[in-house]
Amino acid sequence: MSAKPTVIVICGPTAVGKTAAAIKLAQQLKTDIISADSRQCFQELNIGVAKPSPNELSLVNHFFINSHSIFEEVNAAVFTDYALKAAGEILQTKDTAIMVGGTGLYIKAFCEGLDEIPKVDETVRIEIAQAYEEQGINYLQQELEQKDPEFWAIAEQQNPQRLMRALEVLLSTGKSITTFRKGIKEERAFNIIKVGLQINRENLYARINARVDTMITDGLVEEVEQLLAFKKINALQTVGYREIFAYFEGQLSLDKAVEAIKANTRQYAKRQLTWFKKDPQIHWFNSSTFSSTDLATTPL
Repeated sequence: MSAKPTVIVICGPTAVGKTAAAIKLAQQLKTDIISADSRQCFQELNIGVAKPSPNELSLVNHFFINSHSIFEEVNAAVFTDYALKAAGEILQTKDTAIMVGGTGLYIKAFCEGLDEIPKVDETVRIEIAQAYEEQGINYLQQELEQKDPEFWAIAEQQNPQRLMRALEVLLSTGKSITTFRKGIKEERAFNIIKVGLQINRENLYARINARVDTMITDGLVEEVEQLLAFKKINALQTVGYREIFAYFEGQLSLDKAVEAIKANTRQYAKRQLTWFKKDPQIHWFNSSTFSSTDLATTPL
C-alpha cells in the first residue's frame, strides 16, 4: 500500500446522486468534501445550481461551496489552485479527502494539471467579443460547431467565456484548442481514485425532470428575478437561469421555460457522460447501490 494519502473523486452526470453519495462517504471516512462544480461556488446562486441544502452542508465540511461571488472570475486555473490548497489542508490531518462534482474540466485540471494554451491575437479577441455582443451566444455556437467539431462535442455549449476562448485559439492558430493538451500529467502529492456514478437513461431523465419541478416550487423564478440586473455576467450563462431570463424578457412562457430547462439539462448530462466516459481511470458504479465497500476492490 502507498504511504500517500488519497483523494476520492466522485463524478458523473447531473442529478445522478453524487451529493448524497459524497456526504455519506465523507461521514464514514470522517473527512471533508471539495466541490468540483463550476457554479455551486457562487454565493448568489442557490436553487438553480442544485446546491447542497443547508442541512447537507452542516453534515460535512465543504470547500468551494459559497466560496466566490458571481463578480469574480472563476475558471479551471482558479479552481485548481483553490482545490489543491484545500486538499493539502484536509490531508494534513486526514488520510482521505473527497472531491465531488460534474465539471469535467475542473476535475481533469485538479488531477492532471492544466495545459498551456498559446497566446491569441488581440485583434481576433476583440472581433470575437464584438460579434458575441452583437449576435449573442448563437454566433459562438455556430462557429465552433462548424469549424471545431472535436471541441464542440465536449464543450460547455452554454458557457460563452469558454466558447470565446476556444474560438480565439482556433482563429489565431488555425488549430483546435483540444490539440494543445500536452498529455503529460503533473505529479500530485496524493493518490487519486476516480469513481463514476451512473443509472439508466430513463431514470436519470426522470430525476432531472423532477429536480427542475422542485426548483420551480422552491422559488427558482424568484431567485432569477433578483439577478436580472446581472444576467450578462458569465456565471449566469447557465442552464436554469438563462431560460428564466428569457421568460422575464417575454421570449418564453413560464411553461416553455421550464421545459427548456429540462431539455437543456438532459443535453448537459449527455455531454458530461461523453466527457467522463473517455477517462479510462474512472471506475463506474450504479449510484443506487454504490457504497464505501465498493472502494475496497477499487485499485489506486
